[in-house]
Amino acid sequence: MKLEGGCYCGAVRYKAEADPLMQAQCHCRECQYITGGSPNMFIAVPVGSFTYTQGAPKQFKRSDLAQPVTREFCAECGTHMVTTLPHMPVAVVKVGTLDDPSQFTPTLAMFTVDKQPFHLIAEGLPAFERQPQR
Repeated sequence: MKLEGGCYCGAVRYKAEADPLMQAQCHCRECQYITGGSPNMFIAVPVGSFTYTQGAPKQFKRSDLAQPVTREFCAECGTHMVTTLPHMPVAVVKVGTLDDPSQFTPTLAMFTVDKQPFHLIAEGLPAFERQPQR
């Protein structure tokens, strides 16, 4: 799958070409903060397949966690595009930043333990209270 996208203002652009490792919606409380209240729709790809093609993102890590994720976003418009994980070599690409979000087909919902009553999960989509076992 070839993914291309960027931030809202166009200052930062990226591309990735790889088979997705996961396509999911995450309902965890942290993702709700990042999205403004919705589940986080994402496509995870190998980190080596992901590259920025224009501009450079600003990065943020929480200092109060032992193994915080790195959130990458545009310093101009604030669009959160990618998350990287310290314990896995993946780039978690935010579906809303794709040029073609219709490429996204969720295969599961995770962290439903934090799901809000207004979050929708499609009928038949496998759902997990926490992260599913690999």
